[in-house]
Amino acid sequence: MSSAPFFAFFSAALLLAGACQRNVAVTTPTDPPVTGSVSGTHTPNPTSANTTNLTRNRATTFDTTARPGWLQTRIQNHLTERKQNPPVHVYRYQYNNQVVYFETAPCCDQFSTVYDRKGKVLCHPDGGITGRGDGNCADFIKKRTGEMLVWQDPR
Repeated sequence: MSSAPFFAFFSAALLLAGACQRNVAVTTPTDPPVTGSVSGTHTPNPTSANTTNLTRNRATTFDTTARPGWLQTRIQNHLTERKQNPPVHVYRYQYNNQVVYFETAPCCDQFSTVYDRKGKVLCHPDGGITGRGDGNCADFIKKRTGEMLVWQDPR
């Protein structure tokens, strides 16, 4: 049994998945051919312009209202450090009836951090060697509500 059809299908699925993750809109030309018929032994050249749109579907907006002073200081510290990959993000949530700030980890096995409104570290919900954080807020991902992007490293 040949594996060529499976490989072709698998390759196409990977390409499609990559396009979807990058928010690339791809459409099929619908204009009829200038002359001739679309049925038959040959296919006419497409008559419409390129339909691949490589622009992002939405712009990133930040909630800059009422950023606490300690958070402004953390943001300034991030901007003086080397750029991380992936970039650091800070989100605001409601968790256990309080406002909290979630700072993503810059990479790999490092902990993400949840801070209370005053900047005190509450827990590390993910990251570390196991990927499950420090265990002090194992329900954070399920119970958080009201997500608002507060800051993302723009570099």
